[in-house]
Amino acid sequence: NAISEASSPLHPPKLISQVSDSRSPGSARSEKKPRPVITNALQPGELHMGDLELLHQFVTETCYTTSNRRESHELWRVTVPKEGFNHDFLMRGILAVAALHFSHLRPERAADYQHIAITHQDRALGPFQAAMTNMTESNCHAFFALSSLIVVYEFASPRTPGSLAFTYESKDSTNWLSMIRGVNSILMPSWPWVENGPLRGLLQPGVFDTSITRLPKAADHQLRQLAELCETAAGGDEAVEAYKEAVKALRKCFAKIFTRSSVECEIGTAFTWPVEVPDKFIQLLQARAPEALVILAHYCVVLHHLDNYWWLNGWATHVMESIYSELSESWRDWIQWPSSTIARDERCLIWRPLSPGMLPIQTPGSINSA
Repeated sequence: NAISEASSPLHPPKLISQVSDSRSPGSARSEKKPRPVITNALQPGELHMGDLELLHQFVTETCYTTSNRRESHELWRVTVPKEGFNHDFLMRGILAVAALHFSHLRPERAADYQHIAITHQDRALGPFQAAMTNMTESNCHAFFALSSLIVVYEFASPRTPGSLAFTYESKDSTNWLSMIRGVNSILMPSWPWVENGPLRGLLQPGVFDTSITRLPKAADHQLRQLAELCETAAGGDEAVEAYKEAVKALRKCFAKIFTRSSVECEIGTAFTWPVEVPDKFIQLLQARAPEALVILAHYCVVLHHLDNYWWLNGWATHVMESIYSELSESWRDWIQWPSSTIARDERCLIWRPLSPGMLPIQTPGSINSA
């Protein structure tokens, strides 16, 4: 693989056999065996202490912040960096995310670390994109790891005040919903290799399971209201169907989070919604259709459950404020529930024992008739 070969700047020194002429008197067996002599050993060069510090940061702290699943921590700490030694683009991605983590931990030097992060990320993406058409069983694990880090990097990057940041596509920016969807589509052909490879522990089993359908009463009521809104949405039948599919996917995402045994929301579960919404919904969102913005506002409740992650902190509030500014006064009542939930810092989908406030709800397939 060209990427793998180019990633290692060191080459093994040549070995030259040298035979000694010294012999013991009168002994034919005194001839010594050839002895390898290193003739072109590389001399130690200057250490890049900044990069070493970034790698140290990643394996001692950052690796524990990509997920709340303990089984994945060791993989991010050991296995992913090991893959990075064979794939330069992955190592660059590791260093880029570590630099952004430093910018969060050391705000007095944030601008410096952000510049370092951009430099590493730019050098990661070029080879990554060039090799994307040649994904194999040997390099797909590095692709998978970097794809995950790209998501972290984009969310951790500085946000643009007063906008949805990279929620809307433009010529020079990336849509974060499309980014997550794109990463998923790129990796789908290699999924069997990833599932049986060294990073299989990073995959969350059952993340797309649709058998669990319970929700707290308030959330269930809101999603029913959204389903009714979809029935009368503007834009024709295709738009109506896209909105209904987006709400259906949101219901599944809500239910999966609510029925977790953990007290925290897992990132893999939270990011199922961007993957499952139809392309038409993304187009409507980019066009700032009010129904699409209202649905996205309800997804912000999910994002808010991830607020404890340094790279996602504040995202729910940021997107919600931007949506509020985009909507006209007549549409703002539709986002009152998600807005107030986030403002109160309420984790309304955290798992609780079955209680009168939790209702059995319709299966995702029957929401169309809700």
